[in-house]
Amino acid sequence: MEFNILILFILVIVGVSIKAFGEPDFKQKMMFIPYLVDRDKQYYRIVSHMLIHADWMHLLFNGIALYYLGTGFISMEAGIYTANNDLTKQFIFDDGLIQSYGFWMGQVHFALVFILGGVFAGIIPFIRHRNNPSYRSLGASGAVSAIIFAAILWNPTIEVYLLFIPVGIPAYIFGPLYLLFEFIMDKRGNSGIAHDAHIGGAIFGILYVLLISSSKGSEFLALFFG
Repeated sequence: MEFNILILFILVIVGVSIKAFGEPDFKQKMMFIPYLVDRDKQYYRIVSHMLIHADWMHLLFNGIALYYLGTGFISMEAGIYTANNDLTKQFIFDDGLIQSYGFWMGQVHFALVFILGGVFAGIIPFIRHRNNPSYRSLGASGAVSAIIFAAILWNPTIEVYLLFIPVGIPAYIFGPLYLLFEFIMDKRGNSGIAHDAHIGGAIFGILYVLLISSSKGSEFLALFFG
């Protein structure tokens, strides 16, 4: 069996999340609390919160999104739920990181997008809430957002299927609409969801792809405005 960084990430996240479900004190220690990061220098929280989730639904949603879009980003063998929900794999990438950079470097790039994307996603919440002792967040949503938008920019012609919507949405349309939704929800506030972290993760995913393959940006713009 070949090494797969994506599966390793998922296994670690599932394992740590399950532990946190049954141990409230452990979950509290792992959460992202900007106030404690700033005041007590608990910098580990910048990363540790990505390993835990609020409940099974939160974990399942992030795990599915990470696996299906992550698989496509790493290699051509990408699958998403098809419109008829039969779990049939649909190939959605012509080439991925492994095809472009080799087996090991492709997975290194993926790991960097995920880990650094999750860290970058915490910048806005940290600035906003570093003086707020009651603010807490958890989950890999920011890191998953980085993967999703890196994948969208890498191949904007893929189709994204949402639950209960039997029509595929081209990624170059889905991406901007999703970001618009996140901005609106963040401005509205009081949703209990860290929309600003999703936005931060998305920005990092886009910037990372532009850094390693600047032509992807012009390709996206040509498709979007073409």
